[in-house]
Order: sequence, then structure tokens, then C-alpha cells
Amino acid sequence: MLRVSAGRRPATLEVRELWAYRELLYFLAWRDVKVRYKQTVLGAAWAIVQPVATMVVFTLFFGKLAGIPADGAPYPIFVYAGLLPWTFFANAVTASGDSLVANSSLITKVYFPRVLIPGAAVAAGLVDFAISAAVLLIMMPLYAAPMTARMLMAVPLLALTAMAALAFGMLIAALNVRYRDARYAVPFAIQLWMFLTPVIYPVSIVPSRWRWMLFLNPMSGLIQGYRSALLGRAFDLAGLAAAAVITVLMLAWSGFVFRRMERSFADVV
Repeated sequence: MLRVSAGRRPATLEVRELWAYRELLYFLAWRDVKVRYKQTVLGAAWAIVQPVATMVVFTLFFGKLAGIPADGAPYPIFVYAGLLPWTFFANAVTASGDSLVANSSLITKVYFPRVLIPGAAVAAGLVDFAISAAVLLIMMPLYAAPMTARMLMAVPLLALTAMAALAFGMLIAALNVRYRDARYAVPFAIQLWMFLTPVIYPVSIVPSRWRWMLFLNPMSGLIQGYRSALLGRAFDLAGLAAAAVITVLMLAWSGFVFRRMERSFADVV
């Protein structure tokens, strides 16, 4: 009788193994995109509806009625520049957090690096991000917002945002396999998280003595970076550095935890 058991490999993500399965990552991500918009009325337009509708509501209630400042920028542009990365991050964390349980039949049948499943959920969200970003490019000339070379910085910022989403998504996905009520806590936590992130308000309204606490949240520095890139302003290098360091550390720790728990996924899921 042939017995297959888990090897005693180190609890780290093996880059060479992930590279060998890179085509599987592409097919899983493309499958997620097709499933998301299969048999829908608006199709990929849903990627535009969510951030645009949210922008309109926030502009009306927070920009017009509450009078929240936008650091001199048109409030619709200001809030959309924050909603664009936040919507991608929130949707990617939610989708990747539920991805292992949703693909339980695949996990129990064949071996492949399990991290590809939450990774594919994050990668699929990049399609929605690209569609939503096109709306911002249309809005900017309408509000006389200049387009500069700084906008190219959105590319490395998007890479960092995807890494942050993967870090939190991997951890939640692993916990969700063992504790199924994690899937119910995540949407609530994401909603609270948004108000702890400068999406609808500028960092400048936070008292300077408390501002360091804001940047313990990596999305704060990243969203500030997006706004600087899109609105042609100076970058907060300290905030970006803090976001990058926290993201890398969180990704390494999540990868370690994920690898430790991965051996029992097929048995528990």
C-alpha cells in the first residue's frame, strides 16, 4: 500500500514552486473573473457601479452636507481616488478570505500550492480595478484636474495594495477553513476598517499627535500615495515607507501561518 503524507518542509512560501504553477494562477484568476460576471445583466459594468455610486453618496453626505475638506481638490475626485484602491483592497480581502472554502472540492482532489487560490482572487480583482480606473481618467478633465507623470506611481502603489490584500486574505482564508464564522466577521471588520482609513477624509484633519496611529494601518499610507500620484502632490515618504514595511512584514507572517496550516486544509475543509 502506498501512503502519501505531508513532508516536513519549512513553513515558508517556496518561490520556485509558485513560479512553476504560474499558469495555474492565471487560469484560476480568469475563472474567477468569468464566474463573477456570468449571467449578470450589467456584466463588467458592476465594477464601475460600486465605486461610482459610493462616490456620489459620499460626495452628497460628507462633501456637501458635512463639509469635510478635500485639501483643495474637488471632493468627487478626492474621494474617488481613495475609493479606487480601497474598493479593490476590500473586495480582494473578502474574496480571498472565502476562496479556500469555496474551492474545497478542488483542494481535496489534487495537489498544488494552496496559496494560489487566494492569490487568484486578488489577481481577479485587478480587472475590476482597471475598469474602475478608467472612470477616474474620464472624471479628471471634467474637474480640471491635471494629469502628470506622477500618475505612473500608481503602478507600484497598486502592487503594494495587492500585496497587502494577499497578506490579509491569506490569513483570513486559512482561519476560515478552521473557523467558519470568520467569513461573517470579515465584512463587518472591513466596514469599520474603511472609517479608520482616510478614504472620505484627508489625513490633515487628524490631530498631528495621533497621526502616527493612523499610519499603523498600511492602507492609510497607500491611499495617501494614490492621491499624491493622481492629484500631482508631494508624496508623504514616511507614510509610504511605513505602509511598505508593514505590508511586507504582514505578508511574510501570513505566509508563514498559511504554510503551517496548509497541511490540514484537505482534512478540515
